[in-house]
Parts: sequence; structure tokens; C-alpha cells
Amino acid sequence: DTAHTNLIPNPSQDAKTYCGECHPDVVATEAHSLHSNLGGYWTVLDERSIPSDHPALEEAFENHCDSCHATCGECHVSQPNLVGGGLISGHIFQKEPSMTRNCTACHGSRVEKEFFGLNEGVPADVHRTKYMACGSCHSADEMHGDGVEYEDRYAVADRAKCLSCHDGIYETGDNVSQHVMHQEKVSCQVCHAMPYKNCYSCHVAKDILDLPYFRTESTEMGFKIGFNPLQSDERPEEYSIVRHIPIDHGLFEFYVEDALPNFDVLPTWKFATPHTIQRSTPQNESCGSCHGNRELFLQESDVLPEYLEANRDVIVPDDRVPGPMGN
Repeated sequence: DTAHTNLIPNPSQDAKTYCGECHPDVVATEAHSLHSNLGGYWTVLDERSIPSDHPALEEAFENHCDSCHATCGECHVSQPNLVGGGLISGHIFQKEPSMTRNCTACHGSRVEKEFFGLNEGVPADVHRTKYMACGSCHSADEMHGDGVEYEDRYAVADRAKCLSCHDGIYETGDNVSQHVMHQEKVSCQVCHAMPYKNCYSCHVAKDILDLPYFRTESTEMGFKIGFNPLQSDERPEEYSIVRHIPIDHGLFEFYVEDALPNFDVLPTWKFATPHTIQRSTPQNESCGSCHGNRELFLQESDVLPEYLEANRDVIVPDDRVPGPMGN
């Protein structure tokens, strides 16, 4: 009864005090890590909302979203609090987090099932079949932050990139000619991803015991190519994979009415990099498997009427679907 009197159960919530003496370099950048500050969530919430509603949104965020925040200890000594905590291997600190008890303990519903091939009919990611772990692509620098405040995970300088390992695919010679032909036209995942999970309509609230909960309307496996919503000089491809996210006009209506008045400034079908990569996929079997195959591309009929305006810039009209001859 007295063994853990005055125990501090999560000391790394104050990383500067309890971790900084030995790891000053990590602690100096940790506050800017998206795992720590969840900045990516606020990037989109700020764009869809208005400042006057922020107190209500902050309350909702604290009740329903803030548990995804990760501390040093939740990656290196225990399971995340989100899944109940618990020491991984006694009091031994792990230099590399456990792929199943740390990484996919939080990133389970989509990443884990995709990467490990747990979705029916979709094999494990080719990188997993080569016995690669999360840390093979996602570096410590990406996780810990580099001192820069990034707006989302796709802006992080040290993020995982296909070309970090496959840097020669656009060179002439023995490489597949299709890589050169499609450079800056489609993202890698357009040709090399398998179907992935899409989630629709999320609502958050509290029950009669004042316990916070969330409810999504549905989830389904699918594959859609849309116009690249993150197109830039760094990411010039015209087409990318798009995944539906669990956003809804009434997401926060329990806390404040019309909390997202600028809902339509961002799509509900977002840029995606699913963990379902294969060398050979149904859409890259032949030119005709993709070119002229209207079903692969995001259409108006794939989008609920109330979300058409938000997704206008990612929907691919008939005259922009690459033709059978590559036109």
C-alpha cells in the first residue's frame, strides 16, 4: 500500500525536468513534435472554425482528442495512456519503441491493419513482408521534432519519403520506364497502393455519466485517385491517392452550434499515403488498368451532396481522367 506513495506516474509530461538532464537535445525540440503538440489537428480546426468558438473547441479537443498526445515515457517505457498504460518490460527503457505496444497501440485502426495485412483481402505492406519495422522509415528526428513548428505531418522535413530509399527510380537505364513517364504526374501510391480504410462522419459528445465518447457513421475499404490537394513545388504530382476522413459538419455540435462555419475550405477526401504498398497492384497491371478506368478516380457520385463543395478541387471530372492512350 505504501510502495508507490507520492509516485509520479507520468514524469515525462514534464520532459524538461525529468528527461532533460540526460537528453537536452531531444527535450529542446520535443515541444515542436506533432506527437507532442498535436499541431496537425489545430491546423485544420483553425481553418474550418472561427476564433470566437475556440473556447468550446478547446474543451471538446481536451475531452476527445488530447489523449492522442504522446510523451517520452509513452513511447520508451510504457504503453500509451490512451490504451491503458502499463510498463513494456518492467522499468527498462526501450531505445526503439515497440511496434505493437507503442506505435500501433495508437495507430491501430488504420496503420496497423494496413501494414500487417489485417484487412480482409488486402495483403501486408511489402515493406512489412521484408521485416521492416516502423523505425525503418520513421526516424527519431521525425518523432522528436527538429525545433520547427510544422502545420501537419506532410510538412515535416524529416518525414518518411519513398525517394529516401528509392532515389534512383527516375533515372534512365534499367529502371521501369513507367516511373520516368509518370514523374510529377502521379504520386507513388497511385500505382503502388492497395485499398485502404475510409472513415465517414464523426460526432463527439458526453454520456449521462459525463464520460466523453465518439461515434463514426461507417468505415469501408476503398481506393480513389483525386487531384492532389497538397500540390506544391515539393509535391508537384497532379494526381494522388485520397482518403475520406471522419469529419462532419456537426462534429462538435454537442459543445457549440455551427462550430465549423468554414467547413468547405478543406476537402473531406484528403491526401493519403496508406500503408498498403505492393510492387504489383491491380491498377498497374497494364496501361488500361488505370488509363480510362473511371471507377478508380474520385467522382461526384462518390461524395455526399453536403460535401460536394468542400471536395470540388479534388474531384476528377470525366474530361480529366487520363485516356486509354495516356492522353
